[in-house]
Amino acid sequence: MTRTHRTFAKFVWPACLLTLLALRAAPAYPQASATLDTPAHTPLSCAAGASDAGAKDQQANKAMAALFAPTGTLRASINLGNPVLASLDPSTGKAVGVSVDLANEFARQLGVPLELVVVKSAGQSVINVDNDQADIGFFAVDPKRGEEIAFTKPYVQIEGFYLVRDGSPIRSNEQVDQEGNTVAVGKGSAYDLFLTRELHHAKIVRINTSPAVVRAFLDQNLTVAAGVKQQLEENARQSSGLRILDQRFMVIRQAMGVPKNRGNAAAAYLTSFVECMKASGFVAGSLARHNIKGAEVPPMDHS
Repeated sequence: MTRTHRTFAKFVWPACLLTLLALRAAPAYPQASATLDTPAHTPLSCAAGASDAGAKDQQANKAMAALFAPTGTLRASINLGNPVLASLDPSTGKAVGVSVDLANEFARQLGVPLELVVVKSAGQSVINVDNDQADIGFFAVDPKRGEEIAFTKPYVQIEGFYLVRDGSPIRSNEQVDQEGNTVAVGKGSAYDLFLTRELHHAKIVRINTSPAVVRAFLDQNLTVAAGVKQQLEENARQSSGLRILDQRFMVIRQAMGVPKNRGNAAAAYLTSFVECMKASGFVAGSLARHNIKGAEVPPMDHS
């Protein structure tokens, strides 16, 4: 156990426990059901310190480990296409970021080894989970993806924006969806799925990965590039003559996900884990440590 994890277990979990107990006492909280009120469906470290956990709780945690990691290793799909969630450390070549930190912490709580299944796009990450090549993943919530994947509440929210050339007549989002306009998107990304539903006149041009969108927008002389704000800002810094429109076109709610065929207990357990990570400050701390700006940790859901 690292010093960070020791500090986290000693000082943060008790506060997290009090937060979760208070939320469960609130009738309006959507997860306050018999499912989550049983130790079998609450992350062990959220329910009690490891040293205080009884044999029954330990047995319940083993049952959850079997659900999430039937091979004995938790396989987490990590998408490098969204720099808010993960990127490659230039010094080590390994994936780092908030999604990697959450995957490590979740595996630690389950008491199983972790394998990162690293891919370059959100679409590939969805395929990994759908095809049982990964046990959990980190995705933007979308109804199409939700057909096969059970999502937690979001642990971070980011924004989708449009980018154009300085000389473009387009000044507002409303001007994008016009006949003759071409909009570059990352294939299979959350904003690809969203804009496929929302744009009725402009033509969508799908690029293999989100980081390649702006380069394709420039090389193919497309009208608009769509993407996560942080990625577009980085691209605009690297290439002169580009500007980002003033208004976002969507809020992207990033959540953890598990295949629905793992059952309701697994989905409830993962949701409880995410809520605990938000309440404890783990998510905010990870974003700060990786120098991620402009991403918001949403409050715990009381709706």
